[in-house]
Amino acid sequence: MKAKARSALLMLLLSCFLNAKFLFNDHLISPKAADYIEKMGNELKAKTGINAYLITTNSELKRGVSVYDFLKKYEESISKPYAAIVFAPNSKRIHIVASSKELESKIDKDKVIDFAVKIIASKDKNSLQSKYDVGLVQAYSELADELAKSKGVELENTIKDTGSWVLKILNFVIIIGSIIVIWIYFIAPILKKRK
Repeated sequence: MKAKARSALLMLLLSCFLNAKFLFNDHLISPKAADYIEKMGNELKAKTGINAYLITTNSELKRGVSVYDFLKKYEESISKPYAAIVFAPNSKRIHIVASSKELESKIDKDKVIDFAVKIIASKDKNSLQSKYDVGLVQAYSELADELAKSKGVELENTIKDTGSWVLKILNFVIIIGSIIVIWIYFIAPILKKRK
């Protein structure tokens, strides 16, 4: 009974990944995160004609090796025009690439990468799997939104940047807290000694 259940689950997972058009996953993204990526990718393609891909790999991308050279092994599976996030955690590399300079100019690469890096590199109790899922889905969502915006289109299935104001407030509180701590423990004692 257990063997049948396991094989049925395996077939379900394989069918999810075999039907993937916008995700090339090296077992780094969970099926639920893969569903989000496929949904956003399908909407972006339907509304703009642009393909957005997420390619994750356990392979090491050696320094000096072009990401475009790495992408050659996906040539038959990806369609132009495209933009892609290439994530290689074993090489500590994440790149944004596009099929043309014009399309590349429409993307704020640093902003897209920041969405992934801030979550994946965070020091918290979440598992690495959940960090990959959240960070890469948010980065992909930002990439899709930027591509859609370049065509004057708004996507419905992307993750809206509603949480950024919370992060700004949190950063402000941390800065104020740091100033208070510096005042209490360093500046105030020096001023008292001078009096």
